[in-house]
Amino acid sequence: MYKVFVNDVPIILSTEKNIGKQYRTIPLKEVKFKKLINRISDGELLYVNLYHKNEEKLERFLLKKLPVVEAGGGLVFNKKKEILFIKRNGKWDLPKGKIEKGETHQQAAIRETEEETGVKNLQVRTFITKTYHVFKRNDKFRLKVTYWYEMYTDFTGDLMPEAKEGIKKATWKNFEKSQRALTQSYENIKLLFPKEYLTTHPNDRVS
Repeated sequence: MYKVFVNDVPIILSTEKNIGKQYRTIPLKEVKFKKLINRISDGELLYVNLYHKNEEKLERFLLKKLPVVEAGGGLVFNKKKEILFIKRNGKWDLPKGKIEKGETHQQAAIRETEEETGVKNLQVRTFITKTYHVFKRNDKFRLKVTYWYEMYTDFTGDLMPEAKEGIKKATWKNFEKSQRALTQSYENIKLLFPKEYLTTHPNDRVS
């Protein structure tokens, strides 16, 4: 199963015809993908399941339909088990950015994380997953595929948010603050976190 986010609304691509009563299931061969994206962007559709019995064809279909931009990003922990967040466009996010020519996904994830936050001494622990979201540039839809890595650092210096990228804050958050931050984050970012991070106390407020 894949989730492709359009304005935080997921298009599901799955091998199951029925994934829930609310979902409209469309066979992959019948999909007019750009028209579908426009309808979701306009708020006309919220629950869509694109179906094909062969899972390998799901991602292949996706990568053919829109120009692809590849990026790398990091879910970074420090020795206090705090997580490194950035704030951009009024939402809490994780550092990530476009892969440059000649870079591996992992190299890009490290470089972008360092550039966007000022953190140093990053060690990659493991690959987490890929996320997919649709964005618009120069009036054309594009698909961003981000490769996410769990990282660790013993860095204790000052963080420096990259202002030219619109980043207002770069900060470490403990478990409770991470939970609250995720209530003002993006749906594809939430996919990177264990379920316990996504349940907050009703009295918690985002700081």
